[in-house]
Amino acid sequence: MRTPRKSLRAVLALGALGAAITLTACGGGDTVGGASDNKAEVAEPGPPVDGEFNISTWVGYIDKGDGNTISKFEEEYPGTNVNYTEDVNDNSDFFGKVQPLLDEGESGGRSMFVVTDWMAKQMNDLGYLQEIDYADVPNVDANLKDSLRSPSFDPDRKFSIPWQSGMTGLLVNERLAPDVNSVNDLFDPKYKGKVTVLTEMRDTVPLLLKADGIDPEDATKQDWLDEIDRLQGAVDSGQLRRFTGNDYVQDLTNENVVAAIGWSGDIALIANDSVDWRMPTTGCIIWSDNMVIPVGAPNTAAALAWADFAYDPEIQAPISDYVRYVSPVEGIEKVNPALAKDPLVNPSDEFTADCSTQPNPPGSAEDVQEVTEAFQAVITQ
Repeated sequence: MRTPRKSLRAVLALGALGAAITLTACGGGDTVGGASDNKAEVAEPGPPVDGEFNISTWVGYIDKGDGNTISKFEEEYPGTNVNYTEDVNDNSDFFGKVQPLLDEGESGGRSMFVVTDWMAKQMNDLGYLQEIDYADVPNVDANLKDSLRSPSFDPDRKFSIPWQSGMTGLLVNERLAPDVNSVNDLFDPKYKGKVTVLTEMRDTVPLLLKADGIDPEDATKQDWLDEIDRLQGAVDSGQLRRFTGNDYVQDLTNENVVAAIGWSGDIALIANDSVDWRMPTTGCIIWSDNMVIPVGAPNTAAALAWADFAYDPEIQAPISDYVRYVSPVEGIEKVNPALAKDPLVNPSDEFTADCSTQPNPPGSAEDVQEVTEAFQAVITQ
């Protein structure tokens, strides 16, 4: 897990977002569980690269259709079968499913997970991840953006490779809720039962803090608990329809909700032209998701090959064009110049000026646990 980090006020351009994403990846601090004293395994590369490759990841995180990345990878490595499973909807929920397996040195057949920085650190601190030798992923070594090379949560990038980065803000139906521009607007009684917020505590609570004029970097434990109490009140009053992960996509598509706290690239998944992603008036939250290789992974050769394959700009550009998140790979704009003009793929310094990197609750491990348990008590009612 992470300690609070600086806002993006001092960061510039896509370098701005890249540097901010570096700080997002700066997780540090305490974990909920204890750390392992065991020496980490190093993921074994190929050749050969073949067989079943099972990856658990988030919805909408790869290009689809003919000639997509999965089919290209299977063509590049004949005999490899990619089972791409979109079963990560929330970091904590996914961790709850796989932790019993990881405790036994198993991965449930998975050779790779894609999880957010703080969760990657927590998994590693518990001894659940294998290390990665960057000599085995030369495209990553060559094309990873400089701003992401040495995050404090994994300063030598021993166990993580960024997959995508993005922004947490507002997804708004412009026809049904045209005046929703602030996170505080979600609490307007006229939208009662028509709004959702994320189950990801490090997205939702910091956005509420910012909306109330509190810089997450300076927030106290009590500030976090006060915002959680505010969420409890919104649950009790029926203001919030529910807490969600990626599954808000269907609610927004079907107009069950008119506004939600959501992730920038998910606008590509919402089949409703009235819905747009909006930068909150007090700024967004920046984060990164990472490829990690768990203990017990049955096919580390394919996992390493997959990460390296995705870091070829020719392969990455179609991914970025589809997912509309911020790519960690240098050179994709040379492949597809239009990507440089998309504010969700290549946000400017002005666009992200008031954003903050995704923080951890402040204080000791016990303080973090207290805040986490309070949040979980609200979202699991």
